[in-house]
Amino acid sequence: MITIQPAPIISSEVLTRLDVSGPRYTSYPTADRFVEAFGPAQHRQALVQRSEGAGAMAGGAVPLSLYVHIPFCESVCYYCACNKVITRHHGRATEYLEALRTEVQLVVDQIGRGQAVSQLHLGGGSPTFLSDDELEGLLTMLQDAFRFVPGGEYAIEVDPRTVDAARLKRLAAMGFNRLSLGVQDFDPLVQQAIHRVQPYEMVAELMTAARAEGFDSINMDLIYGLPKQTPERFAHTLDQVIGLRPDRVAVYAYAHLPQRFKPQRRIDAAALPAGADKVGMLASAIDRFGAAGYDYIGMDHFALHDDSLAVARRQGRLHRNFQGYSTHPDCDVIGLGVSAIGRVGPHYMQNAKSLPEYYDALRRGELPTVRGLTLSRDDLVRRAVIMAIMCQGRVDFESIELAYLVDFRQYFEAEMRLLEPLVESGLVQVESDGVRVTALGWYFVRAIAMVFDRHLQMDKAVERFSRII
Repeated sequence: MITIQPAPIISSEVLTRLDVSGPRYTSYPTADRFVEAFGPAQHRQALVQRSEGAGAMAGGAVPLSLYVHIPFCESVCYYCACNKVITRHHGRATEYLEALRTEVQLVVDQIGRGQAVSQLHLGGGSPTFLSDDELEGLLTMLQDAFRFVPGGEYAIEVDPRTVDAARLKRLAAMGFNRLSLGVQDFDPLVQQAIHRVQPYEMVAELMTAARAEGFDSINMDLIYGLPKQTPERFAHTLDQVIGLRPDRVAVYAYAHLPQRFKPQRRIDAAALPAGADKVGMLASAIDRFGAAGYDYIGMDHFALHDDSLAVARRQGRLHRNFQGYSTHPDCDVIGLGVSAIGRVGPHYMQNAKSLPEYYDALRRGELPTVRGLTLSRDDLVRRAVIMAIMCQGRVDFESIELAYLVDFRQYFEAEMRLLEPLVESGLVQVESDGVRVTALGWYFVRAIAMVFDRHLQMDKAVERFSRII
């Protein structure tokens, strides 16, 4: 059981000092470390190993998590860094759905039909680009291939501009029990600047309809640091969100990288808020959500005190996967669709990032894997440490030593020295039996986890990542 301490008062000075770049650690090693030497053959072998191991025993395998990437959007959002295809031609979905069917069959050929699934996440792009009939057909195909267990988490990302009350009712009937609404900001000036106009009233109506349909959990995504944002106007958005009372809120920092993401070139860099204002927006979010009864989960996430995510954090049952924090046990992830990332045992794999390359592989009867990684023993040890920091806020020396047969202080001698400045800053405590993240440190947990990232410490090339703040 984790003892949740009262939220600390975080000064702008502390926020500014710790505003560094770093990974989000939805995996370790991070996806930028994947290599092209890991391809379809290695992916297939990983699936075979699962089927011949715990997966071959009835009830012996932990249920799978499925991620399905739907890349299509009708219009471009200038801030977006996702893998997407902008088109108004909905007919393009037909070929994509057939390709997904082929990919699912290739996976099932290796692991067997009827594997248990306890999590499904449809992301994008905009999954609601698909029609209701197409979504229902996709779910039917997945349910024919896998066994969806009762009480699982079945989530879909929703563009509020593409749904209404009738569509939400249909989504609920399909079996989706969790929604994630892309809000970003309610301020009209900001919405115009990022080319995503969706009035507050539209989202409020959807929230009312979603509550009426009985969705178990509703998440809202916000972004701070967008053009035209000011601390005052963003505070108004925060108050509007709190008034709608979503179960969970993700508050992401905008990373302006126009050299990497072409849509961002349409953003006027002069309209971006100053660094101090950006820090003020984060501080305001922490203060407002805390006062409104939300627990800070970690990274950029908040959840109502009685939400299952907040309960899992208090009970030490929090996990982390490619979709972020989760209440479900650590499990294999089958990534389906263009650019999707999966994990099977000690292996990570990623699909082709372009539709032509994705389609070509499937036409050849191959899994569309273009890169991945098989974790070394050192990777496994460090993954355990980093995930313990990110999810439980503590690392117990004995548990790592027993699981991986290492002497923690000796194995991580250099890292323990690197922790010393963080100890002096009040972010962590090093005790006789482990490392503990303080209440203050929990807001900068990425910076603490980075200490144990061997790849990051070796090259220090952190500017490839988003800012912590």
